[in-house]
Amino acid sequence: MPLTPVPTISVSDLSATGSGLNRPECVLALQDGTLFTGDWTLGIARIAPDGTVARAVEADLIGEGFLPNGIAIAADGRFLFANLGEAGGVWVVGAKGPVEPVATEVDGKPIPPANFVLVDGNRLWVTVSASSRKHSFFTADETSGQIILIEDGVPRVVADGLTWTNELRLSLDGRHLFVNETFACRTTRFDVAPDGALTQPVHVVYPAGVFPDGLALDAEGAVWAICVVSNQIIRLGPDLTWQVVFSDIDPDALAEIGLAHAGKHLTRDMIVDSRGERVSNLSSLAFGGPDLRTLYLGGLTVDSVFSCRVPVAGAPMAHHR
Repeated sequence: MPLTPVPTISVSDLSATGSGLNRPECVLALQDGTLFTGDWTLGIARIAPDGTVARAVEADLIGEGFLPNGIAIAADGRFLFANLGEAGGVWVVGAKGPVEPVATEVDGKPIPPANFVLVDGNRLWVTVSASSRKHSFFTADETSGQIILIEDGVPRVVADGLTWTNELRLSLDGRHLFVNETFACRTTRFDVAPDGALTQPVHVVYPAGVFPDGLALDAEGAVWAICVVSNQIIRLGPDLTWQVVFSDIDPDALAEIGLAHAGKHLTRDMIVDSRGERVSNLSSLAFGGPDLRTLYLGGLTVDSVFSCRVPVAGAPMAHHR
């Protein structure tokens, strides 16, 4: 069955909610309009439907040395977070605490600063972008990214040798796993075995300067990828054909970033300083609202969450159920 067409989204279609956020890198959207994001001031921020921002948990996560990056809601309502702080690993915290470890070691070694966590029934999928965060340049040569599967409390590495592993999603039928390898400029699709083993990687490679970060899945099985720097949203069909449905960056600036990446001298400052007309360094997208047709966008260098309406609903996530 053909996918529902999605017209190009313009910057004028975007509305902002919340204010004063610090790095809302990962957005979770509920159907009542409530949003949650990792926040490097509040720890985990709650954005009410009226735009009011408050702490979602009482614990001072930042003061305790945590840097929540990817977040998820566990079956018991507590927040899971991938810790980008030095302690790394995956942790869980309730609204009133305490903060507890979920997994801090794999194969007898500490889990490095972690990027993302996804709830999959009684399993958790976790990404580690790189084994070290101390990089002068962001290149395609870094191949220490991992995907870790936690099942029955036991973590194991199910894919490694990846390049800046970022967000991941499972296909509607659970047969495939999609993951963004940001500075390889690609989305990779794996076959998923019943035991969680990942095999048969297929790469969808994007043009220079297109760095996919966050992922979401719609109800028709298409994967939506959002890109830092270029602020593009790509809709990737089950047949792996793709279209750009949103973009907000000056073409000359994007070309300069692409050349810097190809020349292996793309720096953190160059990424942070990149700006579009309305947004900058978009890194997360999530479907929410009563009909799951409101698309919410978070980013590394924005202080609000942006949203727009789209003609196709998102696939329900674990916290929607």
